[in-house]
Amino acid sequence: MTTSSTLRSGAGDRAVAGPGPRAPRRRRGDGAAALAFLTPSIITFLVFVLAPTVGVLVLSFYNWNLLSDGTFVGLDNFTRLLHDGRLLGVYGSTTYLALVILTVNVVAGLLLAVLLETRMPRWLRAFFRLSFLFPFVVSASAVALIWRFLLNKDLGLVNYLLGLVHVDRIDWLGSSAFAPVSVIIVNSWKTIGFSILVYIAGLQSIPDELREAAIVDGAGAWTRFWRITFPLLSPTVFFLVVINTINSFQIFAEPRVLTQGGPGDSSRTIVEYLYDRAFGDFDLGYASAIGITFALVLVVLTAVQFWFSRRWTQG
Repeated sequence: MTTSSTLRSGAGDRAVAGPGPRAPRRRRGDGAAALAFLTPSIITFLVFVLAPTVGVLVLSFYNWNLLSDGTFVGLDNFTRLLHDGRLLGVYGSTTYLALVILTVNVVAGLLLAVLLETRMPRWLRAFFRLSFLFPFVVSASAVALIWRFLLNKDLGLVNYLLGLVHVDRIDWLGSSAFAPVSVIIVNSWKTIGFSILVYIAGLQSIPDELREAAIVDGAGAWTRFWRITFPLLSPTVFFLVVINTINSFQIFAEPRVLTQGGPGDSSRTIVEYLYDRAFGDFDLGYASAIGITFALVLVVLTAVQFWFSRRWTQG
C-alpha cells in the first residue's frame, strides 16, 4: 500500500508540475524575438556609428587628401594639434557660444515652461507650446537662412524695428562683437522648444498633492518652487544640461550660414573648423585627429557632469 500510494503521489506531482522542458524553450523564444527586434538598431549602430568611428580613428594616423594614396604618419596629426594656435582660439569661441546657449536653454526654458504651466485657457497654452516647438522641427539651415535676411544690416526687419525706437543699425553678421550674439540668438530660438517640452513633461509628473500641502502650510510661490518643484525636477534639469551641452558644442549650420565663422574666427565652431580642414584644405587626417580629440573632450565634460550631478540631483 505504501509503495502504490507513493507512486500515485509522485505521478500526481508530475501532473501538477507539468512537462519541464517547455519553460526553457519559451525563454529561448523570447530571446530570439528580442534579438529580432534589436537587429535593425544593432545594424544601424554598426554601420552608421561604430564603423565611421573606427574609420576616423584609423584615418587620424594617415595623411590623406582624398585624391592620392594615404601615407601613414603615426601621431604626427595629433602633434600638430599642440602647435595649431588657431585651434585654441576656435575652442574659445566654441566654448563661449556653447555656455551661453546652454544657459539660455536650461534657465530660460525652465522659466517659460513654468509660465506655460500656469492657469490659462487650454487653447492659449496649446498655441504657445506649438509656437515654441515649431522652430525645433524645422531644418537648422532653413532657420539660419531666414534669420540671415532678418538680421541684414541694411534691409533686415530687426534693424528696421530698432530704427523705430531710434536705435542705430547694428551689423549683426559682420561685426566680431555681434556675430557670436547672432549665432546664439538663432540657435537658442530654434532649440529652446525642446527644453520647454521636456520641462513641461517633468512638471506634469510632480504630484499636485505636494503643492497643495505646501499651500496649506503657508508656503509662498518661491518656497514651493525651490523646496518642492526644483528638487523633484532636478533629474530633468540634469538631462537637459547634458543634452544641451553636447548639442551646443556641436553647432554647425547656424554659424556656417549666418557668418561663415567670421569675422575672423569670432563665431567659428570646432565642427566648422574641422569641416574646413577636411573639405576645404583636403587634410582629412588632421581633421580626423581634431574630431577624435573633440569627441574625447565631450566625453570628459559629460563624465564631469555625471559626477557633479550626485551632489544636487534627486531620484
